[in-house]
Amino acid sequence: MLSYPKIKLHKNKEVSTLRKHHWIFSGAIAHKDDDLQNGQLVQVVDHQENFLAVGHFQYGSIMVRLISFVPENIDVDFWKTKIATAFKLRENLSLTDNPVTNVYRLIHGEGDGLPGLIIDYYNGTAVVQTHHIGMYRHVKDISKALEWVYGDKLDAVYDKSAETLPKNYGVENRMVYGTPKTQMVSEYGCLFEIDWEKGQKTGFFVDQRENRYLLGQYSKDRKVLNTFCYSGGFSVAALKAGAKEVHSIDISAKAIELTEFNVAKNGDFMHKHKAIVADVVKYIREIANDFDIIVLDPPAFAKNIKSRHNAVQAYKRLNAEALKRIKPGGILFTFSCSQVIDKQLFANTITASALESGRKVRILHYLSQPADHPINIYHTETEYLKGLVLYVD
Repeated sequence: MLSYPKIKLHKNKEVSTLRKHHWIFSGAIAHKDDDLQNGQLVQVVDHQENFLAVGHFQYGSIMVRLISFVPENIDVDFWKTKIATAFKLRENLSLTDNPVTNVYRLIHGEGDGLPGLIIDYYNGTAVVQTHHIGMYRHVKDISKALEWVYGDKLDAVYDKSAETLPKNYGVENRMVYGTPKTQMVSEYGCLFEIDWEKGQKTGFFVDQRENRYLLGQYSKDRKVLNTFCYSGGFSVAALKAGAKEVHSIDISAKAIELTEFNVAKNGDFMHKHKAIVADVVKYIREIANDFDIIVLDPPAFAKNIKSRHNAVQAYKRLNAEALKRIKPGGILFTFSCSQVIDKQLFANTITASALESGRKVRILHYLSQPADHPINIYHTETEYLKGLVLYVD
């Protein structure tokens, strides 16, 4: 028998839970205790008191985030099982003992059945980021489970939840276990320094790994423009693959500094690389028409449904400018990481950009997130990264 407080659903509101969707919306709830606190573990039952799932309670539109569909206690053994299962998947993807790549995502929220939890592995250091207070309260047990699963392949566990939790919780980023031995990682042989303390997300955009590798296959002897470059991932991939010249653009001077550091770490490429601090949206209107490849990887223009229309217009304008100026026979890598903009809407937006540019445009590839960012078939909201590779006459 579970001791967690019960949340009872209205009749017929259990369907999505029976289909293994991880969210319970407030409108589905018929009864709950009035004294429930944010982050509290609860058990969800149907209108006849039949058990459905265990999850974390939080006031808001999404009121329960489910982490188990069987009646079990959420203890350290639970976390060992969950993390071992996620590790096995990455092992099957040949990521856990890879001679050229030692950075990957271990836990991808609902994609691994754990809403609100992200864990990225950086060459011995696991960086944990929680997105609600319920998950944050398990960080110590999660760290113990990571130690158990990885053994001597784990040097440290760093909790970077301060940026993703409300300030009033008083959460601070901290080292939970061990001491990192290095901040350098390898991705297909490309070297990057990871700043998990001050960098964006957990320190690196792990989700673009396969897309950076694909860019490399097109880059030999070509001139490449990498916009919104952050730490220079696409720039390094292009240079290592033989690009004749790469320009990296970002509005952040710190990002440009990190990009230049990473370029220097990968070989004698500085004479082929130009780093520029600038507003990409303004800068791209003035570029010369001599780039063979342009990469557009902007931050999420839409973080909620209300901002979707404005985001679509921003994507349209940005891509139209790039399409107008890319060299004939050029290739555009364009992305959206906005979850509220689905694949079809993104494709439609880029089509509108192509029409405005007046260029002949063909699709070479549809891109998405890599396999270590799995899409839960029962929770399609886990699919967020969309990309197109376009050939422009």
